[in-house]
Amino acid sequence: MSSKIRTISTIGIMGFGAFGQLMARHLQPHFALRVCDPANAPAADAAGKGLQPATAAEVAACDLVILAVPVPAIPEAIAALRPHLKAGAIVLDVGSVKIGPARAMQAALPDDVEIIGTHPLFGPQSARNGLAGLKIALCPIRGRSTPRIAAFLRRVLKLKVIVTTADAHDREVAMVQGLTHLIAKILVRMEPLPRTMTTASFDLLMQATEMVRYDAPNVFMAIERANPHAKAVRDRFFALAEEMRLFLEHGDGRQTGLAATPTDSQLLTV
Repeated sequence: MSSKIRTISTIGIMGFGAFGQLMARHLQPHFALRVCDPANAPAADAAGKGLQPATAAEVAACDLVILAVPVPAIPEAIAALRPHLKAGAIVLDVGSVKIGPARAMQAALPDDVEIIGTHPLFGPQSARNGLAGLKIALCPIRGRSTPRIAAFLRRVLKLKVIVTTADAHDREVAMVQGLTHLIAKILVRMEPLPRTMTTASFDLLMQATEMVRYDAPNVFMAIERANPHAKAVRDRFFALAEEMRLFLEHGDGRQTGLAATPTDSQLLTV
């Protein structure tokens, strides 16, 4: 299916949380924006091409519609938009997992609507100094507009675009984000943590923790529970952590698969 919409002039955004606001800031210079979020209604803004608070129907009437809602809320957002979408419109989500949202959009959106799954591999914290050089994954689902969307993201927003499938995305992100957020959650629970006598490696660990510390709880739950590949990664991580615990307590590599405890002479070799 080729899109009937040759030029994208209006973008509708469902959801205006921290990430919806980040997107609006970078898209408003290029497109007229219509934003629907009853719980966090935006103020009208005439800067750039303009931003207007809108109803779901007004958002659906745009050339491109972005679902900037939590992953569990995607079906409800689709239901509100579906009756009002125009033929050839492009709908994309920005969820941190892709298999579930891709299936939901395919099943519920009209056949004459194009669908792209996207995952910006950054958030408000990591994008506080701009978007240039940051990564975004695109998962073509229905239609042929992915190349032109990718071209805009590369040339105008200076993002690094990765075109992949929903399954391949979720397999990698299960480790990339799953482990990062999991370790960060545990470190935060261990506070207070040292802030003065630290090493460069510890500072980097703290920097990574701070980048995800304030993510909404639904982001963590989507990463860990909505990704079908996350449990296997999580189980492997905890199993290896348990092996390490046993090794450190008993020092017997034969039981854990870890190397034997080094000898005194090895410890003295620098």
